[in-house]
Amino acid sequence: MLWLFVIISDLANVLMSLAYPGVMEQLTTGAESIGPELMFVGAIVILIPLVMAVLTLTLKDSINRWLNIILGIVITVIYIGNFIELSTTMLAAHIMLLSIAGFIAPALIVWYAWKWPKQEA
Repeated sequence: MLWLFVIISDLANVLMSLAYPGVMEQLTTGAESIGPELMFVGAIVILIPLVMAVLTLTLKDSINRWLNIILGIVITVIYIGNFIELSTTMLAAHIMLLSIAGFIAPALIVWYAWKWPKQEA
């Protein structure tokens, strides 16, 4: 469930960031360029929570636990970097709120996966 929260808050943040004054103008005039490499990385970052939402329901407990810990840490670090970048460029309260939620949710995933009781074989 938290993986779905991660992706929904991220997509809401992207949409609200596009509405921030000047962002669309920068994108349409070419002042801010988004190349295919950045789009590819963005697609991977979007796919991780979506794939994990399914895998957490289908994987065995031990693999599930470690995959949640590893990918949760990766996404947390990425979203903290995103928060730092946005805090220097877009100081709107709604964007900051969604950015904070964006890195707290995967951090909670890591916490719950770490603290989850180990299953007996």
